[in-house]
Amino acid sequence: MSRTADIVDRITSQIERGLLKPGDRLHSVRAGAQEHGVSKNTMSEVYDRLVAMGRVEAKQGSGYYVARAAKPRDEPRPPHLAEAVDHVSLLREQLERHYAVRVGDGRPPPSWLERLEVGAHARLVRPVGGSDLDHGYGSPWGYAPLRERVALMLADRSITAPPERILLTQGANHALDLVCRQLLEPGDTALVDTPGYYPLFGKLKLARVTVAGVRRRADGPDLEDFAAKIAEHKPKVFFTQSLAHNPTGGSISIAVAHRLLQIAAQHGVLIVEDDPFADVLPASAPRLAALDQLERVIYIGTFSKTLSASLRVGYIAAAPALAQSLCDLKMLTVVSTSDYVERLIFTLIAGGQYLRHLRRLKARIETASRQAMAALERVGIAVPAAPAGGYYIWGTLPAGLDEGELVRAAADRGIFLAPGSVFSTGKVAEGVSLRINIAYASDPRFLDFIAEQVAGIGR
Repeated sequence: MSRTADIVDRITSQIERGLLKPGDRLHSVRAGAQEHGVSKNTMSEVYDRLVAMGRVEAKQGSGYYVARAAKPRDEPRPPHLAEAVDHVSLLREQLERHYAVRVGDGRPPPSWLERLEVGAHARLVRPVGGSDLDHGYGSPWGYAPLRERVALMLADRSITAPPERILLTQGANHALDLVCRQLLEPGDTALVDTPGYYPLFGKLKLARVTVAGVRRRADGPDLEDFAAKIAEHKPKVFFTQSLAHNPTGGSISIAVAHRLLQIAAQHGVLIVEDDPFADVLPASAPRLAALDQLERVIYIGTFSKTLSASLRVGYIAAAPALAQSLCDLKMLTVVSTSDYVERLIFTLIAGGQYLRHLRRLKARIETASRQAMAALERVGIAVPAAPAGGYYIWGTLPAGLDEGELVRAAADRGIFLAPGSVFSTGKVAEGVSLRINIAYASDPRFLDFIAEQVAGIGR
């Protein structure tokens, strides 16, 4: 974490704990810099960030003050603070970020990614050959040197995909949207993991595609349920996340992967494999695309989960004819993706900054996962699938709790939860499950809240 972010977090924590109260005057820039052992420029940036966050108010000629509450406490809670109980509200909160304790978030804290200092490298962005940036649309396929680099990354994962079979997209969600548009029509049925990636459910429903869930187990999709759902629904496509699955955190076994491909081939079902954490997972992990070599599998990757959610760059690797069709569809819908952002990511990869960043990120994930598992066990949350290198743990709570009441109570305490029902395609079995972000799982405010709820069962 940078010194700026560290000081921002420290002052924010003091405000949240009541050590600094609304209206309190903060140190001057000079005094704050001396207290924290940083330059005045750094301290000025700290205050600018706190002002932008709404934590601090700047009064010209007077200094910086802890911001006062914008509304009286007895006013109704604004709509954006309603608990996350469906696809839209859960996604909205992850983008707008109103809650203080973000256990249900899909992303890591900004501080996990900040040391990469993307802005410092933006000035280095140049086309290969050293000429000035071309301010046209760029190729609809995406920046060629980055596609070549992605091809090398896929080769490390035993996936053979030359650059002409790789299409750059605006992140994995854009890739999924293109695939949905290309392969499915209103009235078709698609299979998905359940619990599974809830934004995908929304895309499919928006396209008027019937969604059928395949039970997700600790070692991958339930093969019996997969075969049964194929027989019942005659689907065209199965969407799945093989590794570091969102939301359960588990990964597919090699035996399940082999049998899954056999069943899909037998019934003519295409598989879309979304691999958002690939860059922090072992290259040798069992990927369907590596076993199938993109004959029946369409492979999707992204830099958004491991580099920056603001740098919307992902990719699709597919069979040649399908890749060309997806490129044509991309042109018709968004024309092209950002050549500038793609060049920036290529610069970070080629210069070695991304590799160094990934080493730090992997270490953070490993440490946070260990701490989270121990903390959740202490408060009575069971974890059926050990985390496999991503950001998520699927936690189940003791019987006797009501999901809706739990989420509402958490929201009243400023705690953002991601309830299990949002990740399900159908009726949820009795009991309460949560998707838990490992980065926030050890927050004492969350743990104290869960301990109180568990202790209150049966009272």
